[in-house]
Formats: sequence, C-alpha cells, structure tokens
Amino acid sequence: MNSKNVTILGIESSCDDTSAAVIRDGLLLSNVIASQSVHQEYGGVVPELASRAHQQNIVPVVDAAIKRAGIDRNDLDAVAFTRGPGLLGSLLVGTSFAKGMSLGLRIPIIEVNHLHGHVLSHFVREAEDDRVPDFPYLTLLISGGNSQLVLVNNYNDMTIIGQTIDDAAGEAFDKCAKVMGLPYPGGPHIDRLAAEGNPKRFKFAKPRIPGLDYSFSGLKTSFLYTLRDNIKTDPDFIQRNLADLAASLQKTIIDILLDKLDKAVKQTHVKTVAIGGGVSANSGVRKAVEEYCRDHNLTAFIPKRSFTTDNAAMIAMAGYFKYLDREFCPYEAAPYARVTM
Repeated sequence: MNSKNVTILGIESSCDDTSAAVIRDGLLLSNVIASQSVHQEYGGVVPELASRAHQQNIVPVVDAAIKRAGIDRNDLDAVAFTRGPGLLGSLLVGTSFAKGMSLGLRIPIIEVNHLHGHVLSHFVREAEDDRVPDFPYLTLLISGGNSQLVLVNNYNDMTIIGQTIDDAAGEAFDKCAKVMGLPYPGGPHIDRLAAEGNPKRFKFAKPRIPGLDYSFSGLKTSFLYTLRDNIKTDPDFIQRNLADLAASLQKTIIDILLDKLDKAVKQTHVKTVAIGGGVSANSGVRKAVEEYCRDHNLTAFIPKRSFTTDNAAMIAMAGYFKYLDREFCPYEAAPYARVTM
C-alpha cells in the first residue's frame, strides 16, 4: 500500500483524559487533550464521572484536533481508537464515536491497544528529522496500572519479558502519597518534593522477585509501617520529614526499576532503551535512565512529557502502522477493560 499522505485521526479515552490527534505519514499535525479535574476531590478517578466527562469533551476535542491540523475531515484515511485496556465506560465513548465517524466518512476504523500506543510513542515525529528507535529495543513501560519490560522487535512484534506481579510503580507513588496527605494524583507531588529531600534518609523494603518481574506491594507496606511507627513518638513526623520521605521513596522505586532493567539489557543485548507511560514523566526516573544508558553506552529514548500521559498522538501512530498493514477493525468489536499486550 502507498504510505504517502496517509492521514490518521487518533482517539484516546481509556481513563480520564479525552484526546484526539492527527498524524500524516508519521508526522504529528495536532494533539489535543482535555483533562478532568473533577476527580481530585475524590482522591482517584471515579469511572462514572469520567465517562460523563468524555461524552462532553469528545466532540469539541476531535473538532479542535482536525482544525489545528489544518485539514478537512474528508482528508482522513482512517480513525484509530483505544479499544483497551482501561475503564469500560470511558472506552465506550471513544469506541462509539470512532465507529460513528467511520460510518459517516466511509473510512475504516483501527483498534489500538493502549499499551502498544505507549511503546510506539517514540515514533511520533513533530519534525521530519526527529530521530526514532532502531529495532530491536527495550521499553520500560511504567504507569499507574502497568510496570512492564517489553522487547520490541518491530512495530507489530512485541514481547513482555517482565511485569509486575502485584502493584504498578505508579500505584506505589500515588498510594504512598495519599497516606502522606498529598493531593491526587500524588506522583507529581512526590517528584517535586523529592528534589528538595535527602534520598538516603530512609530505607524501605526492596522485594527480591526472581527473573524480570516486578513487585511494589512490599515497598508500600514498608513505607506505611515506617510512618506508623514514627508517628507514635512524633505526631508531626510526616510534615517534618515530607521532602526526605518523598526523596527516599522515589529513590527506592527507581532502584527497583533500574535493577530489572539492567538484567533485561544483559539478557537481550539490546543497544537501545526507551521508557514510556505516566511515570516516565518523573524527573528522577528520566535522569536515572539517561545516566544508566550513558554509563552502559546505550541509546536512550526519553519521551517528551506531553507524550508520557494518555494522549491520542501515540494511538494515531500505532494506527498508522496498522493502516499500512491493512489491519482494520470490525464494527462489532467491543472495548475491553483488561489485557496485557
């Protein structure tokens, strides 16, 4: 199939961000994201509220993406959408809209695995000369719901070689932040406080899981016990030590991530390492991966922060690759809540 002037609209609605993007031949023309602040007062995403907000946002977001791209909707060759994993109510909004737009414009729809989107986000180019990874490469995919090591042999050939057996890294950040009384989402607050603290002040448990799999539940328990034991003698312990607690927590999570990453690099012999997912926005994680790759003579791909959160640019990019292979989606396809890769 001719790969010139292929224009894909991507739609992302897996959780609490409504996003639409337009990509032409791998070049990003627009990427619009509408976030939902309503969840902050509840300390987490409320699925029913998320799906209602998606219904309100989807039309103006898609319209803005098409206008900012400088195209007409009739220029679109296909609509790519996140089919899963995610919140079913939220996914249903994006899936239904994609199907309706596809029928109206008489163009195919393309389903995208949300996790594949994160892995392929490094192929989104904002300029013609932007560099992209060479295959094979290793991706450390870290978010609120996933912590995985993915060997990427090609855009359509990926293998999970390690993953969390319980909680994800993002959960550890957010849940530990919550017990410290920090607002939701807690990850960015931990990141900010960690810059001011002593990462060696407190020691927390590091699980010893064989192979390349991760575990963060023991770390959370260790963190909770540290707070509980110290609050008994000092009720103001958390506030007195907020920055040091954040820095020590962040360092422990990074140590756990980097330990398995190093083992994976040695097993796969890759020369390129990429990170993706919401936790890849963390300053400490980004710096640690950059330093690790520099020290081991590896090429590092650290995404722009705008591509670390849920965004439609990565969905459109994954959809573009599928379009070239004519991997189109039947209209009866339903969204799914859970799947790995």
